[in-house]
Amino acid sequence: MVQARLSLALTGDGALPRTGEILVLGPRAGTLAGVLPQDRCTVVQGFRPDHDRLQSEGWKVIPALPEGGRIFDAALIVLPRAKAEGRGMVAAAVQRCAEGAPIWIDGQKTDGADTMIRDLRPRVAITPPLAKAHGKIFRFDRSADAGFEDWQAQELSPAPGFVTLPGMFSADRIDPGSRMLADALPDGLAGRVADLGAGWGWLSSRILLHQRVSELHLVEADFAALAAARRNVTDPRARFHWADVTGFAAEKPFDAVVMNPPFHTGRAAEPGLGVAFIETAARILAPTGRLLLVANRHLPYETALSASFASVDAIGGDSAFKLLRAVRPLRKPRPRG
Repeated sequence: MVQARLSLALTGDGALPRTGEILVLGPRAGTLAGVLPQDRCTVVQGFRPDHDRLQSEGWKVIPALPEGGRIFDAALIVLPRAKAEGRGMVAAAVQRCAEGAPIWIDGQKTDGADTMIRDLRPRVAITPPLAKAHGKIFRFDRSADAGFEDWQAQELSPAPGFVTLPGMFSADRIDPGSRMLADALPDGLAGRVADLGAGWGWLSSRILLHQRVSELHLVEADFAALAAARRNVTDPRARFHWADVTGFAAEKPFDAVVMNPPFHTGRAAEPGLGVAFIETAARILAPTGRLLLVANRHLPYETALSASFASVDAIGGDSAFKLLRAVRPLRKPRPRG
């Protein structure tokens, strides 16, 4: 367990300063209890489900680290899957920590812990890694002569006029499933529309090409991706919601929902996440509303669609993706959580 690895490394003598503020970047909910002094920690977590759970556990949580401000006396970085995103977190911790502050880095082997160790060794002296539960944790002490400016997160441009950051879904290119869905949007798309799991906004920009769309609500759990979407989608009809789609509640029903739902939060596939998106779509649509979605060909969404809509049919696809349309929601499942 990640929590056990953190506890072994961080609760020993000298692991952390006895006083001062601790910066925690990217932890998952349920991993910090009993490991860190809660009253001294600022936790940065931009994924809404984890943000809200950490907050309910009593942690001080913010969705993004603001520029400048407080200098911290220690840091813990929990590595994400994207290498460039992890490097950016290291650069941010170095920038915001005091001289001599211990900077701990924890990560699963599948999230690049070994690669991070290899990349850091030419730059700083790291402690022998503690290996447990398919991951490793280690530290280095912040030094004024160890520059990490070249590791700072750099904006990407996956398409003309669009910006992203490493770690976002399909940050370096337009997702082919989203492109397929955009090409299949009907000419009659109109009224209040929701893009569930809107990401950095490319699909939303295609939806807004339909002039009869009166409002488009972008719902996204990744704070950074939604911030990028705000920059990428400037149409005044756009509305932005930093929210967990599975619990999203609308003030008024929607005429249409368009989505390319995620099917994993880590490396393992979680088809139930897409099913939860379908349930939300059924709940927020008007009685005559319709859902348009794209999914990987192997994902078994048809059963969930048939349970929530009066009519379901395939409207296109290829060997990798399928396009599905569902109309007239049958019931309104309650939000999860």
